Amino acid sequence: MTASGCQPALRGETLVYPRGPMGYHTFFVRIDARGTVLSRENVLDTRHFARIRAGMTTDEVVRILGPSVAAWTVYYEARDELVWEWRYCDDWNEPARFDVLFDGTSRRVRSTQASPESLRGSFGDDDHRSWCSH
Repeated sequence: MTASGCQPALRGETLVYPRGPMGYHTFFVRIDARGTVLSRENVLDTRHFARIRAGMTTDEVVRILGPSVAAWTVYYEARDELVWEWRYCDDWNEPARFDVLFDGTSRRVRSTQASPESLRGSFGDDDHRSWCSH
């Protein structure tokens, strides 16, 4: 995957456009070998999150969701666990976070979790659902 506008590869390629850290979308734009856009898709949704399975590598996760927000990456030494995080709009149009928890040594997925930001107290007690409608 590349985020550059360079010459397309002979077999086509996927360009990745993350809108984070405060955005809610990561777009995958697929182009063919001639540079024709085949599709544009937001991958930060429950359908794509459901594709993440225990045992996947970090590279496999990036191919499905794009890069996580680097500033929100956390390593928990006591559990030898690495956590990557993405911001998205959930099915109820509320700002939420999706986490992938990796074994710190093998860098393979242990589990995932999702939670609305309102439960985290990230931005106070206001209703921020309107943020996802923009």
